[in-house]
Amino acid sequence: MTVLYILVPIAVLLVIVAVLIFNWAVNSGQYDDLDGPAHSILFDDEDPAHLAAQAGEDVVDNEPPKTTEQKPAVKPRSDSGDA
Repeated sequence: MTVLYILVPIAVLLVIVAVLIFNWAVNSGQYDDLDGPAHSILFDDEDPAHLAAQAGEDVVDNEPPKTTEQKPAVKPRSDSGDA
């Protein structure tokens, strides 16, 4: 029973320390952008759009998107009656 006189104040002290550390992390911006670092590894570092996004600038792309026309893999079969 006397061990509770030691463990309860230690537990309360640990909770107070954990709350203070959490408040410090939130106030210092540790949780501001959780997705940015995870997605930044997918982009090329030299890409102008990526560099502008990191700098917080808006990128206006004047070039229309390139479209490639896909050809069918198999020629359509003509049913001419030759079986």
